[in-house]
Amino acid sequence: MRVLIVDDHTLVRAGLSRLLQSFDGFQVAAEASTAAQALEMALQHVPDLVLMDLSLPGRSGLEALSDIRERLPTVRIVMMSMHDDAAHVRDALDRGAAGFVVKDAAPAELEVALRAAHAGQVFLSPQISAKMLAPLITRERPTGIAALSPRQKQILRRLGGGQTTKEIAADLGISVKTVETHRARMMEALGCRRANDLLLLAIRHETDLD
Repeated sequence: MRVLIVDDHTLVRAGLSRLLQSFDGFQVAAEASTAAQALEMALQHVPDLVLMDLSLPGRSGLEALSDIRERLPTVRIVMMSMHDDAAHVRDALDRGAAGFVVKDAAPAELEVALRAAHAGQVFLSPQISAKMLAPLITRERPTGIAALSPRQKQILRRLGGGQTTKEIAADLGISVKTVETHRARMMEALGCRRANDLLLLAIRHETDLD
């Protein structure tokens, strides 16, 4: 696998070059220190992979990512950064990055990221994955009346208004059986043991059903 290294620090590039050449099957095709050089070297050497720093002088690594992807769409690009900012990670992925690795990652993690990218997969450093998934995991699910579907709220509002099952079915253009099914599911979801309990809830939460 031929890799283009893009970083504006000479010592960092030298360290990455030695590290990559210690991985089985890897070869450093070229190095670049700016976004313009990154595109130039990519077009000249057409590497299998590009390992590129997010922060570059002048035009950013994200802009370089877009430039290379536009001209060489088959080249897989793994971004590096000192930071694990979720917005930058999402931006990089939207622009076609095949991975995002924090610079304090272990060498083995970088090798896994590059091999995954070469195999057509997307790799994110574990701390980045955890940070991006946290809002999804901790997001509270609605409960009670708020958890009901719009159709169930329509039915419950009509129950509270005194309509019968047949009247509700005719009003909403659905079958009586459908209304009964929704009512049974609402009773289960709201913890109602009797039909009267559901009716009381409908009356009590009338303003929440709009």
